Amino acid sequence: MKLKLIAALMLGAAALPSAARAQATITQSIAGTRLDINATGEVTRVPDVAVISAGVVSRAPTAAAAMQDTATRIDRVLAALKRAGIADRDIQTSNVNLSPEYRYPENQSPQLVGYTASNNVSIRFRDIRNSGKILDVLVGEGANQISGPTLMVDKPEAALDEARAKAIAIGRARAETYARSLGLRVARVVAVNESGGYYAPPPAPMMERAQLASTKIEPGEQKLQVSLAMTFELQ
Repeated sequence: MKLKLIAALMLGAAALPSAARAQATITQSIAGTRLDINATGEVTRVPDVAVISAGVVSRAPTAAAAMQDTATRIDRVLAALKRAGIADRDIQTSNVNLSPEYRYPENQSPQLVGYTASNNVSIRFRDIRNSGKILDVLVGEGANQISGPTLMVDKPEAALDEARAKAIAIGRARAETYARSLGLRVARVVAVNESGGYYAPPPAPMMERAQLASTKIEPGEQKLQVSLAMTFELQ
């Protein structure tokens, strides 16, 4: 039987003429029986980075006043972060917003009553267990919008390589099981395709200011997975 392996061109494939794109199709013969296996390798690690969004929201009668108040308060938040030892590279502005607020009286046109301004920064905490204490300080400095954390492994490649090796071992073992059951042997691996990878849990819901007394963030464990689609030839 024939197995067609499509080599996906990562850059500019769509722009190539049809004749050039046709050369990316490789036809390979399988003399025996084709076996397709899906296998997933999984490892766990303790997260070493927490990403949290913190910011301020201000309301004022004019746009300028709302923006000015927000700027003043976010400066205090940024100063507190730097006093806590957070490096500049770990602080990034994530959102600045200004929007009008209206009142809607019955049977009347909407009435402008003021403006809401917000400024949020994304903070990467490399000391997870102390990040809760820093958040408490930020609230004291005027932060009234906090969401997160998103916990992650900062450099996951070594763990992902371990997961890849596990996935390959699982795939081979399954292929051997099928081959024995069919009275055949595994002749070779014809193709391997990787999907999946690093899986971080979704960030926690927004935390209100009143809930931040003695905030604690526990890293727990995080799962990292790599899934493989493997094709074998059995004879």
